[in-house]
Formats: sequence, C-alpha cells, structure tokens
Amino acid sequence: MDPEFGRGMAPRKREPWRTTLLLAYQSLGVVYGDLSISPLYVYKSTFAEDITHSESNEEIFGVLSFVFWTLTLIPLIKYVSIVLRADDNGEGGTFALYSLICRHANVSLLPNRQVADEELSTYKLEYPPEVANRSRIKEWLEKHKTLQTALLIMVMIGTCMVIGDGVLTPAISVFSAVSGLELSLSRDQHEYAVIPITCVILVFLFALQHYGTHRVGFLFAPIVLAWLICMSMLGLYNIIHWNPQVYRALNPYYMLKFLRKTKKSGWMSLGGILLCMTGSEAMFADLGHFSYSAIQLAFTTLVYPALILGYMGQAAYLSKHHTLNSTYQIGYYISVPESVRWPVLVLAILASVVGSQAIISGTFSIINQSQSLSCFPRVKVVHTSENIHGQIYIPEINWLLMVLCIAVTVGFRDTKHMGNASGLAVITVMLVTTCLTSLVIMLCWHRSPALALVFFLFFGSIEVLYFSASLIKFREGAWLPIMLALILMAVMFIWHHTTIKKYEFDLHNKVTLEWLLALGDKLGMVRVPGIGLVYTDLTSGVPANFSRFVTNLPAFHRVLVFVCVKSVPVPHVLPAERYLVGRVGPAGHRSYRCIVRYGYRDVHQDVDSFEAELVESLATFIKLDALYHRCSDAGSGSEQLDDGRYERENALTVIGTNPLRRCLSYEASHDGVSSVDAARSPNGIVEVPAAAAAAPVTKKVRFVVEAASPEVEKGVVEELQELCEAREAGTAFILGHSHVQTKPGSSLLKKLAVGVGYNFLRRNCRGPDVVLRVPPASLLEVGMVYVL
Repeated sequence: MDPEFGRGMAPRKREPWRTTLLLAYQSLGVVYGDLSISPLYVYKSTFAEDITHSESNEEIFGVLSFVFWTLTLIPLIKYVSIVLRADDNGEGGTFALYSLICRHANVSLLPNRQVADEELSTYKLEYPPEVANRSRIKEWLEKHKTLQTALLIMVMIGTCMVIGDGVLTPAISVFSAVSGLELSLSRDQHEYAVIPITCVILVFLFALQHYGTHRVGFLFAPIVLAWLICMSMLGLYNIIHWNPQVYRALNPYYMLKFLRKTKKSGWMSLGGILLCMTGSEAMFADLGHFSYSAIQLAFTTLVYPALILGYMGQAAYLSKHHTLNSTYQIGYYISVPESVRWPVLVLAILASVVGSQAIISGTFSIINQSQSLSCFPRVKVVHTSENIHGQIYIPEINWLLMVLCIAVTVGFRDTKHMGNASGLAVITVMLVTTCLTSLVIMLCWHRSPALALVFFLFFGSIEVLYFSASLIKFREGAWLPIMLALILMAVMFIWHHTTIKKYEFDLHNKVTLEWLLALGDKLGMVRVPGIGLVYTDLTSGVPANFSRFVTNLPAFHRVLVFVCVKSVPVPHVLPAERYLVGRVGPAGHRSYRCIVRYGYRDVHQDVDSFEAELVESLATFIKLDALYHRCSDAGSGSEQLDDGRYERENALTVIGTNPLRRCLSYEASHDGVSSVDAARSPNGIVEVPAAAAAAPVTKKVRFVVEAASPEVEKGVVEELQELCEAREAGTAFILGHSHVQTKPGSSLLKKLAVGVGYNFLRRNCRGPDVVLRVPPASLLEVGMVYVL
C-alpha cells in the first residue's frame, strides 16, 4: 500500500505472520545495525581508565550485571513495551511525540494553523475533544507560552543530539571494528594503520550515500544477521569453555558489590556501560518503515538474546584472564579465538558500516523533519527512491558529517574519548524521549498523571544516573556533543524565531481584499496572459510582497493564485487531502487561493507534477463552486455580488488528487504534436496540454464541465477556458527575496542573532526556490525588507 495514501485511513490491522517475519528480517539491517555492534566497544570503554580488572572478578561481573539490567529495562521494557506504542500514525521518533502532543494540546508554535487541518484523516485523536478530560497539565501548558517554548527547546535538544550521534556513531563503530588489527600488528604498526583505514572506510561510506539505501539495502539484513549469529556462537563458546557459572552475575546484587568496591570510579565508568544502549532510539525512530510487531519480534527473539550471550561470553573469558598488560586488550577481539579472528574482523567491519548507515539515514530524516517545522535552515532534499517513501539524501549534511567524522577519528584516536562523547549524546536523546512520552501518557492516552509520573521517575532516574556519569567526563570527550548541540541549537533557534517574526510581520502588513479588487480600475494596470503563482506563508489576505510587485510593475497575470505551502503536525498528508482551494474576490477577478499541506515526513513534489495537480485542482474547484452557488440560489435569496456569485473569501474546499474523487480525465495523443490549442468542444469539454514540453506522446487534461445537467453554465465554461489558455501561456512563480534587519534601538544580542546570524544563514543556505523546486526560467523574485 502507498504509505502516503494508505496511512490513517483505517485502524491498524493485524499483519499476517509471514509479513511480520519478513519485516522483522528486514529490520535487522536498518534498525539494529548500531545496537548489534555495541559489544565491540562497551567493555573497552568501561575499563579504559576508571576501573581495573582484578582477580576477584567483582568489576567484570558488576559491569555484566549492569549491562544485562540496562538492556532489559531500557530497550526491552521502556522502548519495546511502552514507547513504541506512542506512534504517530505508524511513525516514531522525537518529532512524532511532539506532533502527538501538539494535536492534543494547543502548544504548537507553528504559524498559519487552520481548523481545516484537524479534519485530515491522519489528524486522529485518541478521544474527541468534547469527550477528552481537561487536565491541569494541559491547561497549564496551553496558558504559558514560556512552557511551550521550553517544550520546543527540549525537542530541539533531542534533535541536536541525534545529529551529534550521526557524527560520533560512524566514527566509534568503524574505529572499534578496525581496531581488531591491534592484536595482529605491533604497537607502532597499529598506530599508523588503524586511523588511515578507518578514515578510508568513512569516506567510502559517505561517498555512497547519494545512491540511496535501497540500492545496497538488500545486503544489510544478511550482514547483521550473520554478525548476531556469530556473536551468539562465540558467546556460547566462551561461556562453556571458560566459565559456565558466569550467569550468576546477572543477579542485581553484583551491581551493588561493584559500586561498593569501586565507589566514585564505578559511578564514572557507567559512562562506558551506557553504550550498550546505543541504537535503542532507532527502534522508535524507524518505526514508520516497519511495524510494531516486526520490531518487537526481531528484538525479543534474536537481537536481545544475541547481545546478552555476547556480553556474557566476553565476561566469561575475562573472568579467567587477569594478566592483560595493555588496556586496549580488554575488548571484544581478545575473546575471539585466534583461528577465526580474521573472518570475525571482516564481518565486524561490515556490520559497523551497516550500523553507521542507519544513523546517517536517521540524521537526514530528522533534519528534513526539522526543516518542515521551520526549525532548520533550508537544505536540498533528494528523494533517492521512487518506490520507497522516506529514503532521502541531503548533500550538504552528508559532506559535513563526513568531515566531522574524520575530524573526530583523527582528533580523539581512541575508544575512550569517542565513547564518552557518544554516550552523552545517546543518553540525552533518551531523556528527551522519556519526558515527551510522559506527556503523551497524560495528554494523548488520558492516563492519570500518577502513572505518567511513575514512568518518568522510574526510567528518568536510571537515565539521569547514566547522564551524570557521562557529563562528569566533560574534559575527556563529552565536551564535543555539548559543543555541537550548542551550535546547532543556536542555528535552529535563530532560524525558527526569525521565521515566526517574519510571519507576524507579513500578517501585520498584508493588504486588504478591497485593495486587490481596486487594482483592475487603476489606469495603466494590465492583466497579462498566463498563471501567476504568488508564494506566501499567509492563509488569508493579500501578501505585502505582491503589493510591492504590482506597485513597481503595474501588471499581473490573468489567472492569479496565492499559494501557501505549509506543514501540519502529522507525518503524512494523503494526496486526496493535500489541496485547499478557494476564491480571492469575485469569480470575474480570476484570483484564487491554494493551500498545499505536507506532513513532517512528506517529500515535496517536483514542479511539473505540482503545477499539473494545481491546475487540475483549480478546475475541479471551479465546477464545485458553481454547483455550490446553484444550490445556494435554489435554497436562499442572499445578497449576491455584481457577477451573480457569492463572495466566500475565507471558504476553502478540499480538492483531492485521488482518482476516485478527481473530476478530470486524461487521454493520450499519438500524433506527435508537441502542443495542442486549448479549445472547447461542442459537448462542453475543455482541453489543455498537461505538460509544456511534451514528447511524441502528449497528455491532454480534459475538464469535463457537463456532469448531470444537460445545461452547461456559460460562466463556468468561460472560466475554465481562460484557465486553459493561461496554462498554455505559461506559469510564473513569484517569490519574496527577503532581507532582515532589526529595529533601531534593538539589543546587541538581537542584532547579532537576527541581523547577522539569520542573514548569514539565509545567504549561505538554499533559497526557497530550491526547496519548492521552482524552475529558474519561470522565477520572479520580489525584494522584501523585514524590520523586526
């Protein structure tokens, strides 16, 4: 089923077991690559400096106990049993939780919200607003804008840490896998070989991103499956061969013994232990690509047991080997038998590449979501697969991640510092998820605040313990994700804040409908052939950039459309509900408003399909509007406009592109004609070419005016014919080219943030024409100065 069209139409149905098994198998390569390779570096990071491996084995058994219970409580119970149920129409991740909260409580800071958005199929609520109980928490959040801003900042922090994880995870994963060479090379050779090999693999990994995950994705699941089986077999071998009694360390009493003996050093070593959870958030973030049952099945039956066996096997081996002279030997490869060490090394490198690929793709996805919610500067988003929705590639972010990954590898050069940095990023994202899920339990699931508080305190206390252990290592690598987060937070907050202020400026300076209607009476004002698409963020009124345009150039197009491309707090908008169309002024003015709605996971259409669908939507609206007025004429005697039409400036109609609802038809012409004149046939059908540059096969859009009535309204036919003629004459895209400056007397901080920071980002990031995919030959930019 098409994910854009099928999601949200009906309650989630139980999948056939074969489909669940297939999705569980595929999820291994996409979801669990990062989590499955964590045994490569957990023990190595834990024993790097804070604690030592003694003859009593209290340290290694205590660490194993911590790993077991951490994997059980956080990934298994918190994520698999609870958080995965907090999906947004099948989608997961930080923005899915924020979207759910914004729909159930009026806490969104996004502009141009409309009541019509709540009628979307994917805008589903657990309970109708009139049935849902009003909680004090909800009223408190809706009343205080400071709390709404704090909620958005928390979401931004989680987003920044995910991006930071996209820098750190590939570096530590590939470096840890390649470091297996240390057991086969001398120390000097190891120092000069591991870093270059890691950098080469990272360059190769990022260079392949523009091909898309789907081209090599079929290899991912077998690699991770082979790695999990290999790790399980090695774990069983080490348990049986070295210490069959190692299972006793799963008793939580060993955690207390560990902390009692190691004290502060043991607490600080928790920063290495928490790396066993790396990749747990991917189970929730990638929920939209699979299903709850598939992810749950894969984790509980394969990933979780394999990880436990792998950690137990390492602990069993280390419990019988205490004379390791160098710290780097307390790692994964020392427990691998020498006869199979090289094959395991190759498999581990491949698995680390798969794990890195998952976090890189996740970084692209969350940046695209941030951009759709006006929380990130505009970047070019490339959809790498025509068949698989959601697989995207962002060139600028890809190369920036590569440079930062290589810098981290060359700069840190050891697992200890990389682990400290990665651990802080991982645990911060988990803390944000815990806070947001607590709000979802209260506001969306309508459970008691006590239950939400229990969830928050239980899981939050565990994560705060790990967070404190990571934060204490600020000087040993944890400074890096904090620095990256501060930079990204500044960029995101400046961009979001200024975008909101620009919208408020546009709202305050929009011109009236009367001004637009009076333009036709002014001497020298000309209506030129063609369609003019005026892009604006406003959902009502005439934007100031259009008034500036006609003031300097006293002419505008015969058919004028004010287009608002907006994001709504849902993951996907069905194509049948994407367009809202209405009139601006009377029908004779030939001015319309079209609001195009996208979800935060939707990818914008290319300009050809968008232009064709827009014209189709206008034609459908013209006929529906005529039908509405005929019904109104029959049922009431309301006052009419001069041309016999009712003025419904604020009335918008949903115009779908669903073939079942479309009032248009297509026919193919094989006569090799590259253009067809717009004409009206005797039976009331108006035709226009669907594409300006047609090949040997030309498609004609046929506007069927005659429906059930034998009489065709003359005005509708004339309006459709004018639309056809305008479409053939060409389409111009009118966008505002903005420059922002601060008001006189503004504070120094505002001048730096808005006047310097925002303008720097605007000049060095993609323009709105790139994001909207406007062809340069049809672009008209109108200069606008915003004084904020």
